Amino acid sequence: MDTEGTHDARNTHSPGIPHPAVRPGPPMTPPMPQVPPAAGPAPGGAPGAPESPFMTWLRAPRVLAGPGIWSFEHRPRPKEEPHEIAVPQLIAGAVISFLCAWLLWSLLMNGYLGPYWKWPLEVMLPDSWKTGNTGVISSFVYMAIVLGAIVVLFGRVGRWPALFRRLLAPVGRRVWKRLPGWLAPKDPAAMPGGALILRVVLALAVVWLLWQWCTDESRDSSLLMLQLENLTPVSGDAASYFYYSTSYSLIDLALLLALFSPFGCWAEAWRRCAPGDRSRRAEAADASASAAPVLQVDHAEWAELRAAGAGAAAERLAREAWAGLMNDVDHARITRAWESVRAQTGRLPAFVDSVQQHGSGACGHPSGARDLPVRTARHDLLTGQVRIGTASDDVRNPYERRGVGCALDPAVLGTSLLAVGPPGAGKTNGLVRPVLEAMCLQALAGRAAVVSVGAAGAGPAGADAFDAVVRVGHRESPCDLDLYGGTTDPDEAAAVLAEALVGDVVAGAPGGEGRRAGTVLGQLLGPFRVAYGRFPGVAELRELLDGAPEAIAALRSALEAAGEHGALRELDARERQAQRAGDIGALLADRIALLDRPAFAGFFDPTGQSRQVSLRALDRPLRVRIDLPERGHADASRILARLVLAQFTECAVARSDRSVFACLVLDDASHVVTQEALRGLQRLRSANAGVVLTLRALDDVPEALRGALLGTVGCRMAFAGVTTWDGARFAEVWGKAWVETRDVTDRQIVSDEPFTKLMHSIRRLVTGKDVTAKAVTVRTVERERWSASDLANAVPAGHAVLSVTSVTGESAPPVLVDLRG
Repeated sequence: MDTEGTHDARNTHSPGIPHPAVRPGPPMTPPMPQVPPAAGPAPGGAPGAPESPFMTWLRAPRVLAGPGIWSFEHRPRPKEEPHEIAVPQLIAGAVISFLCAWLLWSLLMNGYLGPYWKWPLEVMLPDSWKTGNTGVISSFVYMAIVLGAIVVLFGRVGRWPALFRRLLAPVGRRVWKRLPGWLAPKDPAAMPGGALILRVVLALAVVWLLWQWCTDESRDSSLLMLQLENLTPVSGDAASYFYYSTSYSLIDLALLLALFSPFGCWAEAWRRCAPGDRSRRAEAADASASAAPVLQVDHAEWAELRAAGAGAAAERLAREAWAGLMNDVDHARITRAWESVRAQTGRLPAFVDSVQQHGSGACGHPSGARDLPVRTARHDLLTGQVRIGTASDDVRNPYERRGVGCALDPAVLGTSLLAVGPPGAGKTNGLVRPVLEAMCLQALAGRAAVVSVGAAGAGPAGADAFDAVVRVGHRESPCDLDLYGGTTDPDEAAAVLAEALVGDVVAGAPGGEGRRAGTVLGQLLGPFRVAYGRFPGVAELRELLDGAPEAIAALRSALEAAGEHGALRELDARERQAQRAGDIGALLADRIALLDRPAFAGFFDPTGQSRQVSLRALDRPLRVRIDLPERGHADASRILARLVLAQFTECAVARSDRSVFACLVLDDASHVVTQEALRGLQRLRSANAGVVLTLRALDDVPEALRGALLGTVGCRMAFAGVTTWDGARFAEVWGKAWVETRDVTDRQIVSDEPFTKLMHSIRRLVTGKDVTAKAVTVRTVERERWSASDLANAVPAGHAVLSVTSVTGESAPPVLVDLRG
C-alpha cells in the first residue's frame, strides 16, 4: 500500500493544487547509476570499497559556525588575524635555530657537556643489555630520541614549519599542477578503488627498490656509501659505524616516503580504509578546537528506525544508500516523513509499508519528482543551505569570515531578505535563482512551500521546477490566480484586495484611506457573497464600484428575495457614501479597471470553473510560479504583485500547521512595499515564513518607508553599483564598529651638535629630504562598517555586501561576498 497521504503535508493530494502533467526525469545530483549493482555492500561498506557520491556527501563534516556560513566541510578560522612574520625574519630565525641545534648536538656527542645526558639510559637499561648488539641498538635508539627532541624543540623555536609553508609548499603546489594527470592525480577522491590500490602498491614498490639501491653496501657508488665516506669522520669503532649507517638509511627511507606519498595517494587510501570515522574526526578537529558545534548525522544507519521496531525498513534504506540508489532529496524527504511519524506514532505502519515497497522513493512528493531537472548552485539539504558565494579576502571583512562560503537557509530567510542593486548587478542569477532552487528542493523534501513572482519571460527557474505556473495574461496558462486568496470572509478579502488596489497611493494620505477602501469593498463583497454564494468577478466588481444601476438593482433584488436585511443595510450605506464628494470608490473602480482588460479575460474567475492557485495551500509543499504581464500592463503587474504579497503575509500567519517553511520570492518589488506590507513582514518571523525582495533602487519605495523597510528585514544585500544615497541608508542600518587605527607622522630632527649637523647636511644633500623620525600612534576609534562611499565605489562587479540575521536573533556583520565563487 502507499502512504495514502499520511506522510505528506496536509491535503497535498487535493485537486485544488495543480500538478505537472509530465513527470520529471531522474535526479541529477548525486547521479543515479544506470545499472544497479548486483549485490550492494552491506551497511558500513566493505573495507577499501569506494563510497557512493551520496555517502561521501552524507559523511562529510558540517560545522555550524554561525548564520550565513556554508557549513559543509567548513574549517573555522581564528577570530583575530595571526601576526605574519616577514620571510627574512623567518629565514634568519630558522638558520640561527639550526646552528644552535647543531652546536648542542656536537657538544653532546663530543663530550663537552659531560656524561650527564646519558644517565637516564644508564638508569633504565638493564645490565644484561649494556653489552653486545643489544647495548649498541639501545644506545642508538636513545640518541635518536634525544636528537628528535632537539629537532622538535629548535624547530618550534625557529618556526621551521612556517618557513616550509611560506617558501617550499607553494613551489611544490605549482610543480604538482604542471605534472601530467597520470603521474600526479589532481583529484584522488574521484579515483576508482582498484586504480587507487594499484597506485599505492606501485609507489611502495618503487620506494622499496630505490631504498635498496641507495643502501647497497656492496657498491662503493651507492648513496649510503657516499654518505659514510664524505659525511662521516673516520673511526674504526663498530658501534659508530652502526650508528651512522642506520641513521643514513632511515633518513633516506623517510625522504623517499615523503617524496612518493603524493604520487601514491596514500592519504586518500588511508581515508578510505581507516576504521570507522577516524578520517572524518581528523577533518573535524579544527571545528572542535574552535568550539563550533558539529552537526551530528546518522550515516545511513537509520538507528532511530531500528529502535522503533522498523528494522526491515532501515535495512532497505541502508542498502539503497550504500548502493548509490538514494540522493540527498530522498534522504531529506524520508527524514521529514520520519519526523511526522515520531509526532504521530499511528503513522508508523503506513511509513514502513511505503519504505518496503518503494525504498528510497517512499513518501514521495505529490508531483512524483525526486530532484530538480537542473541545479546551478550548491545545496546541502541536511542543513537546508544553498551556497551563494565566497567571502572575499578584504580587510573590511572580519578575519574569521574571509574565504568562507556564504549561504542562505530557512533560519535566516525567515527574517526576510532585501536585495538592492541596479539592473545587471546579478540579483537574479546570484541570489534569486539559488534561493528558488533551494526552496524547490526543500518542497520536494516536504519541508517548504515556495511562491515565485516575476516578470513574464524572465523566470529565474524553469517551469518544470514548479507544480503550478500561472501566466497572467496568457490564454494558454494552465492555471489561474485566486483574486481573494481562498478566503470566505468578506472583510478579510476586502482588506487584502484594498491593499493591492490602493495600498501604494494611500500610504501618505491622511484620514485612514486604506481602512476606508477596505470598508467600501467590504460593503460590496459581503452582500454579493450572501446573494450568490461567491465573490464577484473583476467585471462584476468594477460595475458595483462604478455604481452601475443594473448591477446594484440586481444585487438588491437577490438580497430581498433571500431576506438578507443586514446585507441590504450594507448596500444602502454604500449607495449613500457613493454620493459624497471624494468617495474612494471612484479610485477603487479606476484601479480594478486595470484588471478588467481583454488581455485578462478568463482570469480571476471566482466560479470555480478554472484551475485556480490559492495561497491558502501554504501549509503544503507547494511550488508555484506566477508570471506577471510586465509589458504594456505595468500598473496591473504592480497591483498583482501587491495582491500576492498581501495574500502571502495573511495566509502564512493564518496557517494552523507551520511546520512547512513558506517563502515568497518577489523579483523586482518596485512600488510594492506599503505600510501594511511592512506590518505583514514583521509577523512572518514567528510564522516560519519569509520573503525575498529585490529592488533596483530604494527610490522605488516611498521615502517615508525606506528606513522602516531596512529595519524590518533581517537580511540585507547591497550589490555593486548602488548609489551613494542608497549606500547611506545601508551604512546607517549596519551601524559602526570599533577598529584599531595606526597614525604615522614624520618629525624633522634638529640637532645642535656640529658633527650631527654635518651628517644631516650630507644626508639631505644626497637624498634631497630632511632627516625625520617616524612616530606611530595606535588608537581605537568607532567607524562605519561600510560607508556610503565604499558601497557605491569600492564593491567590485559580481560582488555584494550581505548581512544576515536568524530568527533566533543571532546576527552576522556585513560581509563582501564574491557571487562568482
